[in-house]
Amino acid sequence: MSQPGDISPRGTLTPNRPLADLTWLRVGGPADWLFQPADEADLAAFLAALDPVVPVFPMGVGSNLIIRDGGLRAVVIRLGRGFNGIQIEGDTVTAGAAALDAHVARKAAAAGLDLTFLRTIPGSIGGAVRMNAGCYGTYTADRLTHARAVTRAGEVVTLPAAELNPGYRQTDLPEGWVITAASFRAPRGEPAELEARMAGQLARRNATQPVKERSAGSTFRNPAGFSSTGQPDDTHDLKAWKVIDEAGMRGARRGGAQMSEKHPNFLINTGGASAADLEGLGEEVRKRVLENSGISLEWEVVRLGEQARAQG
Repeated sequence: MSQPGDISPRGTLTPNRPLADLTWLRVGGPADWLFQPADEADLAAFLAALDPVVPVFPMGVGSNLIIRDGGLRAVVIRLGRGFNGIQIEGDTVTAGAAALDAHVARKAAAAGLDLTFLRTIPGSIGGAVRMNAGCYGTYTADRLTHARAVTRAGEVVTLPAAELNPGYRQTDLPEGWVITAASFRAPRGEPAELEARMAGQLARRNATQPVKERSAGSTFRNPAGFSSTGQPDDTHDLKAWKVIDEAGMRGARRGGAQMSEKHPNFLINTGGASAADLEGLGEEVRKRVLENSGISLEWEVVRLGEQARAQG
């Protein structure tokens, strides 16, 4: 089987590609290889030819990700223009994995279909399916009918939603498989009403979250095991932001990293932070919360790669 450099795909294959500019937190070292396939067939042929021992990491828009400073010893696969189409037939919305969640929500709403929960979720459809992203009491799995994926061996498969075994912020997608598209069945609604609902969601998000800062969205999963519902009876006792606040870590800093003053479950790069600053501050938060409340917070942000090698 071939090593990456021995394969000639139609897409773009780049060695030693820095990844910091591809993540929302703007940190991280290089990947051994970055592959941007031209289309699904190109991706399938590349993975079929690639030696199975070479690790593969599918990367979306980098919204929920810390790449460590030493980079990734892997082929990072990033889907682009060939994977961002959105089609609507009846009550079914099919979107490429690279389509932004917000764009899918808006296009669906214009067609009178309710995928409004996607409007404020940062990232792309592939990541939403992979992590079973959710907001305001609805999860991706609640609307997903099936996904298309390319296996690590290069086979194109269709996965019914149930086969992904979705849970809170997780699915059982096998290692190295790349989601390429997903189909959703959406309830009908009046376009103007759906637009108004999304405008309200955006206003609420902007009032409570540091949307103008360089962050990766929610840093830790809610200990309660579910997302905010956005309803008046929503409880906050087991929300990550509340236990972080109670542990005195709102606004805590390490180097260029900070837990947001506005929303203490948002880890932000105030400028010049390293991946080690960000991850180290997150681990300090976990330690302080455990000491204060006995709750062990689980990371929602994905952390990958190697630590920077010591100088000298």
